Amino acid sequence: MNQTAAEITLELQRRAEFLPFHRPSIDEQDIAGVVDALRAGWLTHGPICRQFEQEFAERVGAARAISVSSGTDAMHLSLVALGVGQGDEVITTPFTFCSTAHVIEHVGATPIFVDIEPSTMQIDPKAVDQAVTARTKAVIPVHYGGHPCDIDAILAIAEANGIAVVEDAAHGLGASVGGRPIGSFGTTTCFSFYATKAITTGEGGMVTTDDPALADRLESLRLHGISRDAWRRYGKGGAWRYDVLEPGFKANLTDFQAALGLSQLSKESRMRLLRTKIAYRYSAAFGELADLVQVPIEAQDVASAWHLYPLRLRLENLSIERDEFIDTLESYNIGTSVHFIPLHLQAHFRQAYGSGPGDFLNIENAFERIVSLPIYPDMTDDDIAYVIDCVAHVTKSRAR
Repeated sequence: MNQTAAEITLELQRRAEFLPFHRPSIDEQDIAGVVDALRAGWLTHGPICRQFEQEFAERVGAARAISVSSGTDAMHLSLVALGVGQGDEVITTPFTFCSTAHVIEHVGATPIFVDIEPSTMQIDPKAVDQAVTARTKAVIPVHYGGHPCDIDAILAIAEANGIAVVEDAAHGLGASVGGRPIGSFGTTTCFSFYATKAITTGEGGMVTTDDPALADRLESLRLHGISRDAWRRYGKGGAWRYDVLEPGFKANLTDFQAALGLSQLSKESRMRLLRTKIAYRYSAAFGELADLVQVPIEAQDVASAWHLYPLRLRLENLSIERDEFIDTLESYNIGTSVHFIPLHLQAHFRQAYGSGPGDFLNIENAFERIVSLPIYPDMTDDDIAYVIDCVAHVTKSRAR
């Protein structure tokens, strides 16, 4: 007999404290780094940002890294620097956050949506290849959930067609393909340091590239299009005179944010290992519920960053829908999320491009079933066990 959420809750003791979907891992080292930066007397973009950029570039195997104020700005400035504009097309997936498509619109180009592969939920290279036209200027592949997309296939398509690859790696820091880190593949790779990301600066982002001319232009674009940033002008030996090269933007990172980023970067490997252990523990437990749930996979020769743990419900074998499942976990004081509400189903994109249900069946199938479970370094063994017990109890209680 099917049970209501209230009846299910009564059968499993509820924890008293709410377990959030995510909690940033901030320690005394992080706090001390920010305090030292504040006391140093230089608050905006300066020497600490430069150090952060250098260490980040080394970490991901890129020649240059350019810090910016958000992952969104990283993608936006990349498109501007690459000359993408009015009349151009940029291919991406609607299985992402809205900013991935908004930056295309902001430069006057048109987002061209394609579906995902059902196994990995990553952008489908075959669909990308079919979507290329004479107007295609770039592709923005998304490393969804921290699992790399088939970046080698995407790069091959881009090279064959003379288009740029601007990677949305907001989830991708620490991921790798064939031992090569994400950040060393595309024309540019764009990272986010938002509060929920693998490392955080509160708000912030980074662009990596191996193209020195492109890197120079990105540095200029992020600060009004001027020829020198304030640190170079006002530091010892700097010159007060500068030139405005083009209409740029205000998209720089600050030194005290970079101080937090440096501290977080020093712990990135350890935090990723902890997330990976949680993911493997989840998968081992949920593998015993294979008729009821589908666990995320790691493709061959790939290391996921495990930014998300996207569990898919096998709704055909359950008498509970995804939204009710989320509500039931919340009644147990477990926070979850859904990544993502497909862009082609949202009002703006439906009105602007005539998209709607039925356009991308793999994405819509995933969206109906997907739940992002808590996965962050500060989770305790008891936290992890509690999530596992609740998911198992709720799905078994609602099995058909």
